[in-house]
Amino acid sequence: MSDHQLLLCTCPDDTSAEAIAGALVSQRLAACVNIVTGLRSVYVWDGAVQNDAERLLLIKSRADCYARLERTVVDMHPYELPEIIAVPIETGLAPYLTWIDETLENKNA
Repeated sequence: MSDHQLLLCTCPDDTSAEAIAGALVSQRLAACVNIVTGLRSVYVWDGAVQNDAERLLLIKSRADCYARLERTVVDMHPYELPEIIAVPIETGLAPYLTWIDETLENKNA
């Protein structure tokens, strides 16, 4: 088992999705962020069912980066309560996981 993570975060538009993705990669908190368009989210907010178009960020990172990554997303995100869910990557192609490690900020920093 590794300490790598796949994080999920929805955004309301291309502008916020691209800004958050760019910040995470440039700050070396994410090795890669995919922006998936064409997503619809149905959820309850303020007691009413909402149905909105969103973009999904698939963020490849590591557990030791999570706290800073979360702060960055919360600070930049237009939602009052952004979705940030971390899923552990139990296994993966070893060279890809190594690339994530080499790309992210130093674990000991």
